[in-house]
Amino acid sequence: MYVKKFEELSKSDIGIAGGKGANLGELTQAGIPVPPGFVVTAQAYKYFMDEAGINDQVMEILDAIDINDTKALQAAAEEIKTIIIESPIPDDLVLFIREYYNELCQRVGEDDTDVAIRSSATAEDLPEASFAGQQDTFLHVSGDDEVIEYIRKCWASLFEARAIFYREENDFEHSKVYIAVVVQKMANADKAGVMFTVNPSTGEEIALIEGSWGLGESVVSGDVTPDNYQVDKKDNEIINVTISDKKVMYTNDEKGTSVKVEVPEEKRKERVLSDAELVELTEMGKRVQAHYGEPMDTEWAFEKDMLFLLQARPITTLGNASEEAGDASSDLGDVLVRGLGASPGMASGTVKIILDIDELDKIKDGDIMVTTMTTPDMVPAMRRASGIVTDEGGVTCHASIISRELGIPCVVGTGDATAKLEENTGVTLDGKKGLVFDGISETKEEATVVAGTVEAAPIITVTEVKANVSMPEAAEKAAATGADGVGLLRTEHLMLTSGIHPGKFIADGNEDELIDTIADNVQIVADAFYPKPVWYRTLDAPTDEFITLEGGENEPREHNPMLGWRGIRRELDQPEILKCEFRAIKKLHEKGYTNIGIMIPLSQSPEELKQAKALCSEVGFEPHKDVDFGMMVEIPAAAIMIDEYIKVGIDFVSLGTNDLTQYTLAVDRNNEFVAKHYTEEHPAVMKLIERTIRKCAEAGVTCSICGQAGSVPHIVEKLVGYGITSVSSNTDAIADVRKTVARAEQKIILDAARKRLE
Repeated sequence: MYVKKFEELSKSDIGIAGGKGANLGELTQAGIPVPPGFVVTAQAYKYFMDEAGINDQVMEILDAIDINDTKALQAAAEEIKTIIIESPIPDDLVLFIREYYNELCQRVGEDDTDVAIRSSATAEDLPEASFAGQQDTFLHVSGDDEVIEYIRKCWASLFEARAIFYREENDFEHSKVYIAVVVQKMANADKAGVMFTVNPSTGEEIALIEGSWGLGESVVSGDVTPDNYQVDKKDNEIINVTISDKKVMYTNDEKGTSVKVEVPEEKRKERVLSDAELVELTEMGKRVQAHYGEPMDTEWAFEKDMLFLLQARPITTLGNASEEAGDASSDLGDVLVRGLGASPGMASGTVKIILDIDELDKIKDGDIMVTTMTTPDMVPAMRRASGIVTDEGGVTCHASIISRELGIPCVVGTGDATAKLEENTGVTLDGKKGLVFDGISETKEEATVVAGTVEAAPIITVTEVKANVSMPEAAEKAAATGADGVGLLRTEHLMLTSGIHPGKFIADGNEDELIDTIADNVQIVADAFYPKPVWYRTLDAPTDEFITLEGGENEPREHNPMLGWRGIRRELDQPEILKCEFRAIKKLHEKGYTNIGIMIPLSQSPEELKQAKALCSEVGFEPHKDVDFGMMVEIPAAAIMIDEYIKVGIDFVSLGTNDLTQYTLAVDRNNEFVAKHYTEEHPAVMKLIERTIRKCAEAGVTCSICGQAGSVPHIVEKLVGYGITSVSSNTDAIADVRKTVARAEQKIILDAARKRLE
């Protein structure tokens, strides 16, 4: 009753073996190759808790906590786990476990064989909820004493903070959730990963397979970007192969312990799975799905060319949406162009091709704007469009950022949409898949509503999660996410929507009109977020964005505007524009909007910071005293000299990683020939980021990040570890970023607690 072999279990034994244990038993009985093992049952856990007399104590602690109080939740979790780890296991249960482990060793012909100790909660891996990742797994456990020690740690992990929070959020009663523990021979994988037996987004009968080198931990944990493969299950045709740069892997060291190491250079971009292995995996996926009668999420491993299945559970994200998505897809026409999905959702409308700024009037409500690349002065027309398609750009380009904020589906980087799509014809675009179809689809209205919906995250984090905002219309939606403020309010769209060059306002004696234009637009954002902070970045438009404005005919023609007359260097040459911005923010402060801070862009020298602060003082608005005054760090020089900036005096810093990456690597991210070399994770870029964060932390200066890197989960984890104060991301990524930040904070707390216990 307390211990069961896999061969004695089936999918109906969830109450005994938990979801994972029951499914491993089911797979074993179905003849699927599974590494052998046994399950220490949920009844064994209950017996332990009853004999130790700690049930009531644990429930009292749980009843007293507020799960939205992160610190209190962490403290309660640590207290409960300590109670469990320090309580003795009954002698007869210890004897059972030793006997089954020794028998497993005899079966595989190894003394003290390495096993994985894996949690299997009795509410885990159910069709209606996935508890995957809520409890702990321990690899390369060897010897009966270690096995018993780590089983107890697995029991304790039922009360990890993340597991407590998840059960509360999903209305599972703590007292009714028990935990079984899987003890399974380690698969010493050469390559491993995950396989969904259908496409988890659409429900299509396509095997979606991800794989990387070494143990599957690197894929499941998100430490590596795995290769991605898609196989049509009807005929095992391999329809897509995406090879990633796999930088790390988990493998065994000399002691048999799992360690993370760098992948050898020659294997980083080598394809992990051959065509034959993909077919073998797909066939296994078909068997598993047919056996269970529903789509499954599986984990697999190849060990010396032998395929093993390590886990199988129902896919919990399909629901009724899969069938609807499949029906909608079947109604769409032929694919006319392909690109990158930049802003999710479906949109249908009439094609309007924009090759010149003078053609923007062609865009009427509901049209599809097709252009080479959008610019800030196209924003009014973008608001009227139901979808955007561009020839150039990536997921961080102007069209992508603005489309996501407006909730408009967008496809970028098609290469030839302006040439292939015909003016005044009807098309439908899929902003998630990056496809443009021939003809009008009736799914447009429903899909667009879904794309524009953002739900607020209930998770509370110490590291603040803020929003990037480019226009007043986007502020309400951004605030609805529960963001902790605005880490980047871009000035360009606020100032340039008038269609008039800011210098013309001043030349015509209309400074007050320019000040009011800025103040009125900023006030909308400040209102939406009040009293949360809003960081206003002063004007940073390159010259090619000014040329098309009324009064912009005298703008210089620069060979490379990105490296040219822009940011604070331009504003110090044209101080009257900068002073108008300062007066606008001063006007708002005087009206009570004291939540607005000023941030200067593209500084390469502390002297520029001094001059900017002096101009602010000239208009009767004292930096640090009347208003928080900060700067962007987006030039390597600023990151390297951050100590000098701190001496001059700054209240906050924001890392603009998009430009910092481009300037560090000499790569234009929107240039199709070199965009593949653009990566915020380049060691040089990460060193500059880490240096800036740590120096600011030492000096007590608030440090944020507002570039695209702030939306990448595994980078965010590093930033939290460095000590960043806040992460500012695009509106559509805020909920996911907050979850990532919460996980990173919990990991730091737990690691510190474990060190104290050692």
